Amino acid sequence: MLVKIRAAAVVALLMLTACKSPEPPATPVPPAPTATGYGALPPQTAAAPVPGGEAQRFIAGLDVPGQWWTLFHSAKLNALVDRALAANPDVAAAQAALRQARETYYAQKSSAYPTAQGSASISRQQLPTYYSPPLSSNNEYVYGVHTLSLDVAYTPDVFGNLRYQSASAGAALTGQRFMTEATYLTLTSTVVITVLQAAELRAQIATAKRAIAIDRQLLELTRAQRTYAQAAGLDVLTQVSALRAAEAVIPPLEKQLAQTRDALARLVGASPDAAPDADFDLDALHLPDTLPVSLPSALVAHRPDIAAAEANLAEQSAEVGVAYTNRLPNFAITAQTATQALSLGTLFGAGTFLSNLTAQVTQTFYDHGTLKHREAAAVAAYDQAAATYVGTTLSGLQNVADALVALKSDADALVAASDAQLAAQQALEIVRRQQALGAVSSLVTLNAEQADAQAELNVVQARANRYMDTAALFEALGGGWWNRTETVPER
Repeated sequence: MLVKIRAAAVVALLMLTACKSPEPPATPVPPAPTATGYGALPPQTAAAPVPGGEAQRFIAGLDVPGQWWTLFHSAKLNALVDRALAANPDVAAAQAALRQARETYYAQKSSAYPTAQGSASISRQQLPTYYSPPLSSNNEYVYGVHTLSLDVAYTPDVFGNLRYQSASAGAALTGQRFMTEATYLTLTSTVVITVLQAAELRAQIATAKRAIAIDRQLLELTRAQRTYAQAAGLDVLTQVSALRAAEAVIPPLEKQLAQTRDALARLVGASPDAAPDADFDLDALHLPDTLPVSLPSALVAHRPDIAAAEANLAEQSAEVGVAYTNRLPNFAITAQTATQALSLGTLFGAGTFLSNLTAQVTQTFYDHGTLKHREAAAVAAYDQAAATYVGTTLSGLQNVADALVALKSDADALVAASDAQLAAQQALEIVRRQQALGAVSSLVTLNAEQADAQAELNVVQARANRYMDTAALFEALGGGWWNRTETVPER
């Protein structure tokens, strides 16, 4: 009779499993962005007659290459990026986190299946002597018990609790995949921008040293004029001040260059004493002249941070389901079969087997609102994730718009700087011809050379801005990870 009751309970649980589960509170998905562009954008930027001054064309819908940094045409830069991807500790940490999320998902998914456990035990027991001999007529009060058992447990997912937990773990795995891609993108763009900063600093130092040499000549000339009463003492002091001011520019630039080397060392997983070569030259780098502009709808799908925020939204939605189904009854089925005997040789003999089958249902009737508040907290966490997703999407659109505006502004600034440099060069040529004819003094020529050096410095800065903002655009567009043929190795 007991076996029939237990069998009926199991059948009832299986029928409940087939029933439709009640639905948790609705979790509305935030609407997709309706923007179709990033504001008014010219088809191309202005062009300047200097290296790196080519016009850059904006191509709407053009896909982003998976290894976008190769567009700068620098084998040295490519090798540095490859080295960073292979040895950077942040990439290794992200890959480990991805493996952890994957194994957590598999473990959670497995919880929906039955579990079986086997056990074996040997116990030695002694009875008090006032008992009658329990085992034989030989007055044996000490005996051993040998037991082998198999336990099977199964939790029918009647209301979908395990399904929601698996969905939550799966969304967490998806989010970690995109976080790994974000780490990859951040690393590659940081390496490129750091290299460009090093190239700019080296060019600035060279130009600043040229200006210092001119200032020294001006000082010597002013002192000579002072000797012949052609200049006042104030003129000498003014020129000394100008020279010292020019010399003061060098140490901060050299400090920044040293720090970029240290930063590159960190990026490639090395200590500062093993920093890679940072002797990059802007003239050796090609400025990409065709730039992709992804549509906002494509950007939402391609930006790793937006995709990770979307995965977090799905995870929190599943957690709402978990919290809701935790308030519903919980079912469990356990079965046990075992054999028990006084010796190993008789374990499977007649009369040694025992079994047990249990069907259990558990329902919380009173917890002072604990489960209710946990469900409300899960709903609030979903609302937070939804707002974060919207904010991340808007930030992504802003990043692209800012990069596009910066590129247009950079091109205009380079045109102005190159025009100023051209005027300074022409003025210097005229002054030099006048000096050759004795029409002007050396002081006028040195002042013209100083103006030319400053104009050159402005051009260097404007060129570097174009390179760095180009890299920033590729980063803002998601870095083209979906087109990458090689993946970062998991370690």
